[in-house]
Amino acid sequence: MSAEGWVMWITGLPSSGKSTLANGVAQRLKAMGLNVEVLESDELRKILTPKPAYSEEERDWFYSVIVYIAKLLARNGVNVIIDATGNKRAYRDNARKQISKFLEVYVKCPLDVCMKRDSKGLYRKALQGVVKTLPGVQTFYEEPLKPEVTVETDKLTVHESVELVLDKLREMGYIS
Repeated sequence: MSAEGWVMWITGLPSSGKSTLANGVAQRLKAMGLNVEVLESDELRKILTPKPAYSEEERDWFYSVIVYIAKLLARNGVNVIIDATGNKRAYRDNARKQISKFLEVYVKCPLDVCMKRDSKGLYRKALQGVVKTLPGVQTFYEEPLKPEVTVETDKLTVHESVELVLDKLREMGYIS
């Protein structure tokens, strides 16, 4: 039987740099020969909720499914990176309760910087009223209280951010 994997939830506001960090960390871990899967919320939504309403009820369900998938993968020896805003602490706390090897990475970035980086146009659509429940604008985002790692993507390069996360994985004994 393979050793249990770990799960890392990379959380932060939309356009804070979560996907860039998740992909950078995953590439480095794969280069080390580790089995890593990134669960990217936008990609999973296309399958699980092809016409998302982004209602509170749908978000509650969606994030519980992501946690379940991550738990199954980790139980089978896959290291998992969840790349998802997860605007409520309860979503991330649920993962922490269910998954023994868990760490939360908070991608901290000021809202104005996120808005400038917005390649998907979500903030523009939110300000126009097209998008109605964007975390940080019309819906709250609960910052993590005690994340294992805080990465300030407005101050660090991608390389520095990836190294910070890898250092924490080493410190926790999840990688060598």
